[in-house]
Amino acid sequence: MSDNTALSEAGRRAETVIPVFIFEDAFRTGPDVGAARLEFLLQSVHSLRKNLAELGHPLIIRCGNSEKILPGLCQEVGAQAVFANKRHEPYAQRRDERITSALLNVGVGFELFKDAVIWEELEILNQSGKPYTVFTPYSKAWKTRPIPSPRSRIKTLKSKIKSLPSDPLPADTAAVGHPLTQQIPPGGEHTALERLRKFMAGPVYSYGVNRNFPAVDGGSNLSPHLRAGTIGIRTILAALNQAKAQATPAQAASCEVFLNELIWREFYTQVLCNFPHVTRGAFRPEYDQLKWSDNAEHFAAWCAGRTGYPIVDAAMRCLNATGTMHNRLRMIVAMFLTKDLMINWQLGERYFMKQLVDGDLAANNGGWQWSAGTGTDAAPYFRIFNPTSQAEKCDETGEFVRRWLPELKDFPGGLIHQPWENPLLLARSKYPDRIVRHEEQRDKCLAMFKAVKG
Repeated sequence: MSDNTALSEAGRRAETVIPVFIFEDAFRTGPDVGAARLEFLLQSVHSLRKNLAELGHPLIIRCGNSEKILPGLCQEVGAQAVFANKRHEPYAQRRDERITSALLNVGVGFELFKDAVIWEELEILNQSGKPYTVFTPYSKAWKTRPIPSPRSRIKTLKSKIKSLPSDPLPADTAAVGHPLTQQIPPGGEHTALERLRKFMAGPVYSYGVNRNFPAVDGGSNLSPHLRAGTIGIRTILAALNQAKAQATPAQAASCEVFLNELIWREFYTQVLCNFPHVTRGAFRPEYDQLKWSDNAEHFAAWCAGRTGYPIVDAAMRCLNATGTMHNRLRMIVAMFLTKDLMINWQLGERYFMKQLVDGDLAANNGGWQWSAGTGTDAAPYFRIFNPTSQAEKCDETGEFVRRWLPELKDFPGGLIHQPWENPLLLARSKYPDRIVRHEEQRDKCLAMFKAVKG
């Protein structure tokens, strides 16, 4: 309802507006469908339907394929055009091409609007007229551009059509074959706007520091809403600029850190659009030749949070229980899978997409390739996190680890991140011993990359 480009344009330009949501078959059958994302989507659509009802306007819901449903619906109501917001994933772009063709066949226009990002894939190019492949110069160029204002909130919609058949939304994710086992955060526009208000009222000013500590709720928690479209990126940036205008120099620096995270999201989106091969393999194709381990037991232990490295296991158990994971922990567990266990990043990428409530193809792919050393960085393969020293930095007292690994509750602070140092206490805790030794795996990983890099 707020800051939605397609809806705003429809309300401004059309004599009659009929809001339609299509629950596509791909939502339930795609290879990376996750129950957490599905549940968040269902909650958000219920919220949208309620918001529209307050304007006296029904949301028409249909289930199936958009390119089959929309032409018939347009003919039924005499629609001249369909307005929608652009999605940037390759599969979504292919779908929109099919919709365009199907609507053209019945004489209906199809307009797509930029909405999910501030700048699209070809709007920020380097001096050679090519897409950026390194974040820092991209972010500098991004920051030189004026930021558009949020789209006005829709207060009324013009409609002469009061009743159209509407399919029922699935009652829950189990109804479409993906039973939810996680306790996820709530969806919907009102929730998103309240989260934004609370974050900008204080936490944004300490974000630069607190974002590094998973035991502290120092993030915005807006990523699921950006993914689902329940909040507009322009709305977030407008609120951030307001907060920054009232900030001290130190607080303004923290606001800038948060801005950089939003720009990372756009950077990875333009990488996905300009280099779509990243959905199939490494950004740097030579790294598709890496000889990854095929140890299924190691991968299963990583998924279940049973690797013997407390910070890795706590993060994975949190993900499996809530559909969320702190950004610092995403880097730690991804680095552990690819650099310590030497398992293909694509397996981790897919597991995350199945579990994360904010699973976004571009950001998830970009983050995994950054951690694996196959992505856009100039020479990243030798960046290897030590999971123990990382844990000591981001969870010094072990608060986060104890929250998710109750079997380690009796370990003193000096041992919480390396319980193997006390074999007797480790045996009594029934927590697993390390499945690999980091100090040994590091050299093996470097050798694996050097064999390809030459």
